[in-house]
Amino acid sequence: MDVSDNESKRPTLGVGMVGYAFMGAVHSQAWRTVAHVYDLPLSPVMSAVCGRDADAVRAAADRLGWAAAETDWRELIARDDVQLVDVCTPGNSHAEIAIAALEAGKHVLCEKPLANSVAEAEAMADAARAARRRGQLAVVGFNYRRLPALALARRMVETGRIGELRHVRVTYLQDWLTDPQAPLTWRLRREQAGSGALGDIGSHAIDIAQYLAGEPLTGVSALTETFVRERPLPEGPVTGLSGTGGDRRGEVTVDDAALITGRLASGALASFEATRFATGRKNALRVELNGERGSLVFDLERLNELYLYDGTEPASTAGFRRILATEPDHPYLEGWWPPGHGLGYEHSFVHQARDLLCAVAAGEQPEPSFDDGLRVQRVLAAVEESAANNSAYTPVPPVTPAAPVPA
Repeated sequence: MDVSDNESKRPTLGVGMVGYAFMGAVHSQAWRTVAHVYDLPLSPVMSAVCGRDADAVRAAADRLGWAAAETDWRELIARDDVQLVDVCTPGNSHAEIAIAALEAGKHVLCEKPLANSVAEAEAMADAARAARRRGQLAVVGFNYRRLPALALARRMVETGRIGELRHVRVTYLQDWLTDPQAPLTWRLRREQAGSGALGDIGSHAIDIAQYLAGEPLTGVSALTETFVRERPLPEGPVTGLSGTGGDRRGEVTVDDAALITGRLASGALASFEATRFATGRKNALRVELNGERGSLVFDLERLNELYLYDGTEPASTAGFRRILATEPDHPYLEGWWPPGHGLGYEHSFVHQARDLLCAVAAGEQPEPSFDDGLRVQRVLAAVEESAANNSAYTPVPPVTPAAPVPA
C-alpha cells in the first residue's frame, strides 16, 4: 500500500482483475464507484486487468478504467502495484489463480461458485486459512447477500422477528437456453463450468438460504435434467472440441435444471429450483422464509422491496406488507440516495467492494469466506450425488470454520 491522492491522504489498495467479460465489467463498475459513495479506510486503485487476447484486454482496460493490461495472470499477480486479485474467470481456473495469489501474499476476491469440485474448493479453503494467518484475506463473490432488502431479511431472522424458522424456499429461474439452437458455450461444458444451472444460479440459491437461515444444509434429495443434449458450435473455438460453426454440434455435459429438497441443521425444511429453461423468466430469483411468528418474501425483480407477514397480528387485519428497503438505517443505504430512490443489481457489487476494503483495513475476515464457498460446494456435490442415485437423501459433510486469528 502507498499514499493516495493529496486530497484524502487515505492509503490505497491496488486491485488486479483476471477476466473482463460480463462479470469483470460488473466488478469494474464496483471498483470505479465505491470510493465515490462511501467514506472508506482504503481507496481502491484499478491497477491492471488480465485476459489472453492482448488487443481485446487492452481495449477492455481502456473501456472499464484499468491502468494497465496483462495477458498472463501470473504476471498480474507478480505486480508490485497489485495487493488484491479479483478472479472473474470460468470456474475451472479459480483454484489455480486464487491459490497462487494467496501464496504470493495477495488478498483474493473470487467469483462464485468457489470451484468446479469439492477437492478444488477444499484446497482453496486450506490456502485461505493459511493465508489468513499471514494476514491475507479471501472472500467469495455471492453478491446477493449484499442487496439491502436481503441483508435486512437476514437481520430480521437473526433478531427473531419471524421466530423459529420452519421453511425456506428459493427459486432461481432463467430462460436463455430455451432455444435448442442457442450455441454451445463454456457454461454448457463440465470441464469449464463444473455444472450447469446448479452451479451457475443454484449456488446463489443455496448460499442465500444458508445465509438467511444462519445455518447450513445437512442433507439433500435432488433431481437434475439436461433437456437439450447437443447444441450448435459457436463461431469461435470451444475448449475441448474441434472445429467451429457450420453444421457441427457439440455435447452439453451439464444440467439444464435442478430441483432440490433439503434439511437445515435446526430441522427446518428447504426447497430449491434452479433452471435456465423457464420460458419468460429472465433473472427471476425469489426467496420465502416461513417462521413460527411470521414470514418474509423477496423477489429480485422488485429488489428494493421486502414483504413481511406478522403472524402475531389479529387475523382480521393481518396481511403481507411491503417494506421499502431504502431507508438510511437499512443495510448499505447510508451512502446512497434519499428514501424511495431505489438501487439496482450492480449496487450489490459496490457493497461487496466496500465490505472487502473495510475488512482488509481492519484485518478482519470478510464474509462469505472460502469456508462458506466450500460449504456451498459440498451441497452442490451432494445434489449431483443424490440425482445420480434416484434422488436418494444424501448428507452434506459439515465444514469446520477456521479458528480466529489472534489480534
